[in-house]
Amino acid sequence: MRVLILNGPNLGRLGSREPDVYGAQNFVSLTKFCVDQAASHGYSAEVRQTNDEAELISWLYEAVDSRTPVILNPAAFTHYSYALRDACAQVSGSGLPLVEVHLTNPASREAFRHNSVISGVATGTIAGFGFHSYRLAISSLPVEPETDDRR
Repeated sequence: MRVLILNGPNLGRLGSREPDVYGAQNFVSLTKFCVDQAASHGYSAEVRQTNDEAELISWLYEAVDSRTPVILNPAAFTHYSYALRDACAQVSGSGLPLVEVHLTNPASREAFRHNSVISGVATGTIAGFGFHSYRLAISSLPVEPETDDRR
C-alpha cells in the first residue's frame, strides 16, 4: 500500500532554516526517515515537498483519484490557505485518512500560528515531536484504507 507524505513551503530548507526551531536534520534525512517508517508499517511512501500551493493542491487531487492516504505538513499554508483546506476536505471526504503533521507545536509558538484551517477537515493532527510527528502519523494509518461506498 502507498502513502503520500506531502510537505509545504520552506520544508525543503530543513537543516539550514532556523535549526534552533526545526532541528539540524535536512529534508533528505526526513525523506529517508519517512520511507523507512512507512516500510516498517507495510506502506510504500512517496515523500514530496513544494513551495507552490497549486502543486500541493494537485497532489491532493491525485491522492483522491488514486485512493491514497495522505500525511500532510502544510507548513505556512496551515494558517490561511482555504484552497488547500478545500482540497484536504476532498481527501477526508472520500473516506481516506488525511493526517496533518507539524515538526513543532504551532500552539506554543507565535499567535499567528495558532489557527489551522486544515485541522477541521483532517482525520487528525500530530504536532511538536519533530520527525517523530511523521512516525506517529504513519503508525495511525489503517492497515487497509476504508472504502467509500458512495462511489
